[in-house]
Amino acid sequence: MKLVYLLILMFFLSGCSSLGPAPINKQMWCTPPRLKVCTMEYQPVCGNLSSGEKQDFSSPCNACAEDEVASYSLGPCQEKIE
Repeated sequence: MKLVYLLILMFFLSGCSSLGPAPINKQMWCTPPRLKVCTMEYQPVCGNLSSGEKQDFSSPCNACAEDEVASYSLGPCQEKIE
């Protein structure tokens, strides 16, 4: 019986390993409700402001808490090379 439980557990855990992190350049849209209080986790994102500018935020929650942010992508904003 223990073997059956072990096999079931291994089956479910093996499915989790195939899920990787989201691609860095993928746009994620801020959707309602927009939270105004966020946890203090650090997962930098690049927020796309409604003005067309980009701004770094410490997490997706912090980015979407700002009304002028329409979407964000994972990772910090890339610096412009002129």
